[in-house]
Amino acid sequence: MSGAPLRLLVADDHAVVRAGLRALLEGEPDLEVAAEAGSGEDAVRLAARLAPDLVLMDLRFGSGGGIDGIEAVRRLAAEAPGVPVVMLTSYSGRADVVRALEAGARGYVLKAGPPEELFRAVRGAAAGALGLASEVVGELVAQSPAPERELSGREVEVVRLLAEGLSNRAIAEALFLSEATVKTHLVRVYRKLGADNRASAVSEAVRRGLLDLT
Repeated sequence: MSGAPLRLLVADDHAVVRAGLRALLEGEPDLEVAAEAGSGEDAVRLAARLAPDLVLMDLRFGSGGGIDGIEAVRRLAAEAPGVPVVMLTSYSGRADVVRALEAGARGYVLKAGPPEELFRAVRGAAAGALGLASEVVGELVAQSPAPERELSGREVEVVRLLAEGLSNRAIAEALFLSEATVKTHLVRVYRKLGADNRASAVSEAVRRGLLDLT
């Protein structure tokens, strides 16, 4: 890739995990670990000071009495607005995924997943898309069969593709629409769901049962 590499902040309470992630990420020419944090509080402080391109955040830090990854994401929204966060965790349960997305996370990746999945999520979230593990996407895209929904069938299709991290252009190609039509659908989706970005739209769709995590 051309241009400067993406500057990442890696936050995990295990030094060995951080070292492994650094080695893995810096093996990619377009990725660079700018700093590491061993707690949620340190992650917020460093992100506010360094303004990285993305924070890779552990979901659950150790039991030292500090904040967890979800609370750190919430604080980042206030103290380092605009810095996207990808959660890196061993947990793929419904409650954890929904909490992370509702808090403002732009990605959710499993530690046991393949490295390519991590790279894809990081690059996608940094570019403004959702970066979700394939296992999470597989749960998200199972549409609820209930017939009466506020969104139209086409709008639900758009939200399902949002959950897969597709760009407007890719959604247009998948649904055989123009990009302008996709943008119109997104405006309506955001308005109906009370959302102002892709992550919150997916989160609200999950909450309403339009996308099923079970």
